[in-house]
Amino acid sequence: MSSLKENNEPDVFVVADNILSPLGKTTAQNFSKLKQQVSAVKQYHHPNISAQPFYASLFGSDEGFLKIDPHRYTKFEQLLIASIADGLQDSGIMVSDKKTVLVISSTKGNISLLENEAMSEILKERIALPASAKLISDYFGFVNPPIIISNACISGVLAITIGMRLLRAGQFENAVIAGADVISKFIFSGFESFQALSPQICKPFDRLRDGLNLGEGAATIILSTNKKYSQHVKVKGGAVSNDANHISGPSRTGKELAGAIKQAMQDAAVTSTDIDFISAHGTATVYNDEMEANAFFLTDLQSTPVNSLKAYYGHTLGAAGLIESIISVQSMKENLVLPTLGFELKGVTQPLNVCNNLLQGDFKICLKTASGFGGCNGAVVFGKD
Repeated sequence: MSSLKENNEPDVFVVADNILSPLGKTTAQNFSKLKQQVSAVKQYHHPNISAQPFYASLFGSDEGFLKIDPHRYTKFEQLLIASIADGLQDSGIMVSDKKTVLVISSTKGNISLLENEAMSEILKERIALPASAKLISDYFGFVNPPIIISNACISGVLAITIGMRLLRAGQFENAVIAGADVISKFIFSGFESFQALSPQICKPFDRLRDGLNLGEGAATIILSTNKKYSQHVKVKGGAVSNDANHISGPSRTGKELAGAIKQAMQDAAVTSTDIDFISAHGTATVYNDEMEANAFFLTDLQSTPVNSLKAYYGHTLGAAGLIESIISVQSMKENLVLPTLGFELKGVTQPLNVCNNLLQGDFKICLKTASGFGGCNGAVVFGKD
């Protein structure tokens, strides 16, 4: 039986996870590289993405995710399948169980198919996220229809929050939450048009930050209300908000992200003094980092150690919130907070305790934040059982 909170909602446990990135094919491989401060971001010369050299974190062209038919599954789908397969391995979770649901997070999915194929009704259906979700669901044999989360760059954090809520409500007992995105000319040109890309490895929260790097990756986190699957970490709370400010620019005040953080902490029954560290969105764009610093100040978290993983992975879009949440969970398990690669001098107005060295301690509760186009914000709280 699951343990119950005072409000009679079951606890939601982290059962298993996977990170599939250019740094490694498992969470353990990824975390090992991060502890060595190895970055997957490097300079590329890919005319099919950009006419000019650019910095990003990309998979090699010969990367084999799974030996499955590439004519049936796109690169995006192969990434998801490979990550889910590793996450499920030895988890004990049965996909054929009616109590298990699949949640898929992505911002762009198969949008790159538009670059090389003529528009047709077949292509319209193929690039739609439900088509990919059905293929992946059928591949594994999930019996419930998959749920799709696509809400800009908070998609991964939102997917975890939605999974937590579904399990708390008793609709399901297990949730397999997976996210992925791949980088294409379409995506690159969009960020380039905003002048949001850095011509070097990005520098989150730094005085000289000048934009983000893009990245490819996939991640899977499996949640359950069944305590027998517990790995001694819970999803304690989550919340979302919207700036209602601008189609691409974040709120200048940070009040709306602060609102999501306060709601997530309230949901988790914790206060700012309980938060041991923060995994920030930290894109290294001028406005995002300033807004996040404001939000942390407004929630009395300005002294809490904070890091960003964007200089290791680039911005992996629909996978970012999942990858960074899984690293946060692993950080708690190993009692280590990773440094913010590229950070040297504080470049935000408010006080901020940016972690720039490997920090050891007794870490029991962490906060993960995310923000995205359209003014969306998300916050989720993890804690040791």
